[in-house]
Amino acid sequence: MPQNKASESKRLRLHRRSLFRSCLVGFGVLFVFAVPFYIEFFLRRPVGEGPAGPSVDTAAFKSGTAWTQDPIMLVGIGDSVTRGLGAKNASHSFFNRLHTNPDDEFDDMQGKCLSAVFPNLQRINLSVSGSTSLDHERLVSEELSNALEPLLDPETKGIVVMTTGGNDLIHSYGRRAPKEGAMYGATLDQAIPWIEKFEQRIAAMFDSIDNQFKAGCQIFVGDIYDPTDGVGDAPSIFLPPWPDGLAIHARYNQSIRRVADERDFVHVVPLHQTFLGHGSHCRQFWRANYDSSDPSYWFYSNIEDPNDRGYDAIRRVFLNEIVAQRMKW
Repeated sequence: MPQNKASESKRLRLHRRSLFRSCLVGFGVLFVFAVPFYIEFFLRRPVGEGPAGPSVDTAAFKSGTAWTQDPIMLVGIGDSVTRGLGAKNASHSFFNRLHTNPDDEFDDMQGKCLSAVFPNLQRINLSVSGSTSLDHERLVSEELSNALEPLLDPETKGIVVMTTGGNDLIHSYGRRAPKEGAMYGATLDQAIPWIEKFEQRIAAMFDSIDNQFKAGCQIFVGDIYDPTDGVGDAPSIFLPPWPDGLAIHARYNQSIRRVADERDFVHVVPLHQTFLGHGSHCRQFWRANYDSSDPSYWFYSNIEDPNDRGYDAIRRVFLNEIVAQRMKW
């Protein structure tokens, strides 16, 4: 009997050792596969190469065909997106690419710029990196007239491109209590009065800008993109979570669209839709917004501004909206 107990005890020890070794092997195999999976689909954000975004109608830029001989002023108003922060160089900002093709332009965009179809085109970019819609309201109400007056005559028509409101949402990155113009971390209930004021603010801005151009203007305003690809988590490990972030973001975009719908001279450029699938979850093929044709990251290292390919995409969607309204010139 003692011998049988000893044998049984030995078999149990051997079984436990075997089970332990199997577990170690299992964990090792899991580690070997899980770590590369995590790196590839949660940490790696390749920017890709070549053109980004939709194609632009070639027929609208037929060589030698001007849309109008009238004087046109291209005006940039807004934040760092209109300023071009994150572009490889100044000529690659969406504003400058709208005006003139850079020397290293992609083949499919050669000749597709506003200077090719407006022979009497001027430009002025009044955007400021880091600015909010409150800053843009001050610019439009206090500084725009003085900036434009020396450049305009009564026959000059305006093309105004804007990005506004994005910094209202992300400042101050959760480091301070949320407030109007710096809403990161706010609850939807907190944000509702600020959203209402934002809507009033952009309505007043659009009307004030229109009044600057006696011959008329068309305003093209980008809605606000989402670096989280619709997931709503913090796009960086350095940012705190924001449970109501997507809901507040959506309300801001609804305000932009609602105000634009009330004015036939204001047109919304769909940056939000264009950038889905090119943010922090760009490699995650199981996401609803995954873009299999170009699963790459269109944001700069600061997470909030576009990179060079992102600016190419922005230039294209702005240009497509301008093309759609070209009969108004």
